[in-house]
Amino acid sequence: MLSPLVQPVILAGGSGTRLWPLSTPAYPKQFRPLLGDTSTFQDTLARVTVPGLYNPPITITSAAHIETAKQQQQAVGVKGTLIAETARRDSAAAVAVAALSAQRHDPKSLVLTLAADHVVQDNLEFNATVRAGCAAAESGSVVVFGLRPSEPKTCYGYISPGLPLNGSERVYMVDKFVEKPNPQKAIEFFRDGYLWNSGNFLFRADIMVEAFRSFAPDILAAAQAALEQSSECEPGIWELNQSSFQKAPTISIDYAIIEKLENCAVVEGRFAWSDVGAWDAVWETLPKDSDENAHVGSAHFSGSQGCFVHSEGRKTIVHGMSDAIIISTNEAVLVLPKDHAQDVKKIAQLLED
Repeated sequence: MLSPLVQPVILAGGSGTRLWPLSTPAYPKQFRPLLGDTSTFQDTLARVTVPGLYNPPITITSAAHIETAKQQQQAVGVKGTLIAETARRDSAAAVAVAALSAQRHDPKSLVLTLAADHVVQDNLEFNATVRAGCAAAESGSVVVFGLRPSEPKTCYGYISPGLPLNGSERVYMVDKFVEKPNPQKAIEFFRDGYLWNSGNFLFRADIMVEAFRSFAPDILAAAQAALEQSSECEPGIWELNQSSFQKAPTISIDYAIIEKLENCAVVEGRFAWSDVGAWDAVWETLPKDSDENAHVGSAHFSGSQGCFVHSEGRKTIVHGMSDAIIISTNEAVLVLPKDHAQDVKKIAQLLED
């Protein structure tokens, strides 16, 4: 018997302040062409348009970015539903809306929630991973996508995989979730076979709705009311009711639901992945010259090693520098050491304040 089609739901509401000045609240990183000619949102759309595996995608994004999402969706020839969030409420409320939306059509439908700003470098292997996780999701587990670490990073949460599920070679019960570790703990996790937690999930709609009913009924109630009172702005574009949606607490799906579940599984993804959460992560994903320099846009390196340039328009010349990040946009120029990449969010916040 064939499995039902998976309903992809793309979560595109983030602000991406760690990639300032390219990413701004008005035009966040998921809609920017970080690595090539298309945005990570468009790349995610393309990843889930596989006949026989997926339904047309649903994208949940800020009301301020609906028009951008619509234009980028049309540009890659994808037809899908857009849902506008009318308040910033982090990922838990968006996942509740996703589960409730899918449940309307089929309570047991499989829902795949994906961040719009992640980079996946092997779509075939990604979709093989989705297929591998379907049986566990159909049987009632909430399945998280885990990645084998390439190095002991401290910027990701980790998953300790437990026993294999139903004899699978890549699906395991989750033993425990671990927050972003310090460097010593990251080395231990790397050595002990822990997986990076990608924050992408596959689940049955009714199972997730029941999880919200048990652990976060206030979020479920707000999401349900906002969805029931939503209005269709134009064909395929819906706006959640603001007064209802803003009653949902602001919290991530991990804290609200996932880390409280007993029946949680992890499917190991065997593809290169990054959440491109900072400029050094963007550098890591790009091809490099013999001196480990990488660039997007017009750049020239002279006597420099391990540097990264992202330039919009003007040619950027880097001479005699090591491990530097240079971001040049029409609005601002940012220069900092690569090992200070995590400070960009603070810089952007200070400027905003």
